[in-house]
Amino acid sequence: MKKNSESTWHQLQVQEVVRLLDVDLQTGLPDDEVKRRQEKYGLNRIAARRGVPAWVKFLKQFHAPLVYILLVAVGVTAFLGEWVDSGVIFAVVLVNAIVGFFQEAKAERAIESLARLVTSDTTVRRNGRKQRVRSEQLVPGDVVLLQSGDCVPADVRLYQIKGLQIDESALTGESVPVHKHGDPLALDAVLAERKNLSFAGTLVTAGQGEGVVWATGDLTEMGHIARLISEAVDLSTPLTKKIAHLSKQLLWVILAVAIAAFAIGIGRGGSASEMFMAAVALAVGAIPEGLPAAVTIVLAIGVARMAKKRAIIRKLPAVETLGSTTVICSDKTGTLTENQMTVREVFAGGKLYEVAGSGYEPVGDIALGGVRINLPDHPALSECLRAGVLCNDAQIMRDEGSYKVNGDPTEAALLVVAEKGGLLHGDTHRESPRVDVIPFESEHMFRATLHDAHVGGRVIYKVGAVERLLDRCANALGVDGKVTPLDQACIHSTVEAMASRGLRVLALVRRQVDVGHAKLEHRHVAEGLTFLGLQGMIDPPRPEAVASVRKCQEAGIAVKMITGDHLVTARTIAGKIGLKGREDQGQLVALSGRELEKISDAELPDVAEHTAVFARVAPEQKLRLVRALQARGHIVAMTGDGVNDAPALKQADIGIAMGISGTDVAKGAADMILTNDNFSCIEAAVEEGRAVFDNLTKFIVWTLPTNAGAMAILLVAILLGTQLPALPVQLLWVNMATAMFLGLMLVFEAKESDLMLRPPRDPGRPLLTFALMMRTGLVCLIMLAGAFWLFFWEMNRAGESIVEARTAVINVIVMVEIGYLFNCRSLNHSLFSIGLFTNRWVLGGALAMLSAQLLFTYAPIMNTLFHTAPISAESWLRILAVAAVSFAAVEFEKWLRFGGRRGAQAIPE
Repeated sequence: MKKNSESTWHQLQVQEVVRLLDVDLQTGLPDDEVKRRQEKYGLNRIAARRGVPAWVKFLKQFHAPLVYILLVAVGVTAFLGEWVDSGVIFAVVLVNAIVGFFQEAKAERAIESLARLVTSDTTVRRNGRKQRVRSEQLVPGDVVLLQSGDCVPADVRLYQIKGLQIDESALTGESVPVHKHGDPLALDAVLAERKNLSFAGTLVTAGQGEGVVWATGDLTEMGHIARLISEAVDLSTPLTKKIAHLSKQLLWVILAVAIAAFAIGIGRGGSASEMFMAAVALAVGAIPEGLPAAVTIVLAIGVARMAKKRAIIRKLPAVETLGSTTVICSDKTGTLTENQMTVREVFAGGKLYEVAGSGYEPVGDIALGGVRINLPDHPALSECLRAGVLCNDAQIMRDEGSYKVNGDPTEAALLVVAEKGGLLHGDTHRESPRVDVIPFESEHMFRATLHDAHVGGRVIYKVGAVERLLDRCANALGVDGKVTPLDQACIHSTVEAMASRGLRVLALVRRQVDVGHAKLEHRHVAEGLTFLGLQGMIDPPRPEAVASVRKCQEAGIAVKMITGDHLVTARTIAGKIGLKGREDQGQLVALSGRELEKISDAELPDVAEHTAVFARVAPEQKLRLVRALQARGHIVAMTGDGVNDAPALKQADIGIAMGISGTDVAKGAADMILTNDNFSCIEAAVEEGRAVFDNLTKFIVWTLPTNAGAMAILLVAILLGTQLPALPVQLLWVNMATAMFLGLMLVFEAKESDLMLRPPRDPGRPLLTFALMMRTGLVCLIMLAGAFWLFFWEMNRAGESIVEARTAVINVIVMVEIGYLFNCRSLNHSLFSIGLFTNRWVLGGALAMLSAQLLFTYAPIMNTLFHTAPISAESWLRILAVAAVSFAAVEFEKWLRFGGRRGAQAIPE
């Protein structure tokens, strides 16, 4: 057997299929042959991939530079006797490891969902008789009998068809059931066009069929998708990449500085033990212990906010990733559209009627020239709608406030438009009960039913493709309900106009017969028909999706439609939604899957960059498009709901699945799930993601001078050979207390008003830009200079003891950090432009830190523990003066760089 990606079963004659699979279609396989083939091919289920042991997954969570630093900090603080600090740092490491551990099973769950999807009972012909068996017992060569409601158990080559329709939307993206046939097809037919094949996991919606199994288990299309999922690269998010890069830089800088400090101290005659403790204190003081906690808390807050907006985050960094997104690749069916076929236009009696409303809810008017009509006054329209109700097997049911369809979505659309006009399904069928039916068959492209006429006699109604019905019509129903000559030119012109608007057009005709006519055959509908009208339908775009796409584009994010649906329909929907891309003669350029196959991997990134619509796309091609966009440096978000979307969802930087219509497979591969299947949630998620990254950057920008300043104070003191202006235990207090009371308050900062006026953040841009590094250096220098100035002033001018001088130094460090905290509430705008009191958490944190410093300075037990002493009011004035200089310097720098401009850049360059 060949892999399904290489299969040619769709191009073979049935006789050749039978020969290759060595089976008699009349009797099926004998039991002994079934057993032999099961031993050869295995059971018809997707094999479970052997996972990495749980303990290995858990240990891998500790494999990160920042975690190495923190683990060293745990050991160092424990060695120094700071058991509380050691425990807190270790707890942060452990929590992060546990959270990451539970995300590792995502791909395994997706494959398990695939396996559950294809497990069912099926009817086969074996030993010359029909029997029901478990689908996992099927083998290549089994003769399978399909009927409406069955789940297709394996990949099957069909050979006998009777109105067979299969819903393949979860696999191909096709929005309506596919009408199957048994004829050979061209070799280059894409997956969605292989109408003589049925695929494992798809659903039979109508008709009957027989076929022979050619692929089972891992070799089915479903199994192929499972392999694509396992092969797709699980990319890191931009946030984790930047944190990893920053962690590596900090690791080497801190180690180099600590070793240098130890060596310099020894060279200046210091004792090894004292210099070792000083070097260790320098390293501990330089480690930003609050950074992992801040990352987790910022992302957790983003998750909570997104949950309120009906978006469930399955992986914390996904919030930030969506905020950094530059391209959204969206499936069409059910994501940008309602996934509900809706009649938009009806042509009857020579007049074109407009139909309002969307979906299966029967709400909306039928209008002529913008004026609502009364159906009894329009007999031609009434008869056209009646034909759509009677020549119909669908049912619409109301369930928990929503409308659901049992049957074909196209037939459901005919029911809805009739009810909008006042023709109820039940009443219409009672008035004209069905006598006989010719089911839809793809080779004939129509369906016909025979009814008792509500005005006497009997009538045949026929619905189908225009090209199959119009030539069989002898006349037409005029606007007054009377028979008139048929104007084929006018009808063809109307069909072309409707199709150009992306509508799928059906023709409806009738033939009146006498009451003795009891059986319906094809010859009865071959000629002499009366043309009733046309109905044009479309799967309409979600109104909220139109607005959200516009907002995404305004925010500099490209939105692309990647669908398995027809090209004309996809282009029309894209135009209605407002997608932007390369145009030709005023129309969006749309590429089909067959055209994509001819584009090389080298050319594809440029094509994908400038094209907004891709139609009739196979799962492998979706994956290819995502990779092509990533090759251009894009951060790609992929939305989808079907099995066919899962590989691309996993490959994308962030995969977004639909919660209601989404398959378990898609949800398992996604990073985020929209519980209401609404594309409009994505715009809110983008804004939330940008806010997360913004606040996290603010925390990092604030915390670096804290750590760098402490390191610089100790290092300069060692270099100068002076007494230490601050003791290691005092710097550890500053490091831990400020991270707790000050830095974490920034994660609660509200979104800035110009957040969605900014272009997407350049994925290649460093976490800290040159301007922010210079600002960090400025604050660090002010802190360093202020600390030494105050230390020597207190010692030499004020005559204070070294204990009091060190207490003043610690307080000036803290006060500078409090002032800088207010600076960092906006990285590019003045504090006063965003409002001093708009973040009460920052105010509360600043007050809590001041209270802690008063205890640090004046409480006897703190004086004993941290070697501090009370200081004078004059010392406090000098401390506040240094803090004021630092605050004013940063605000002046922001004013010089940005002035009054808003929305120009998210962060200084």
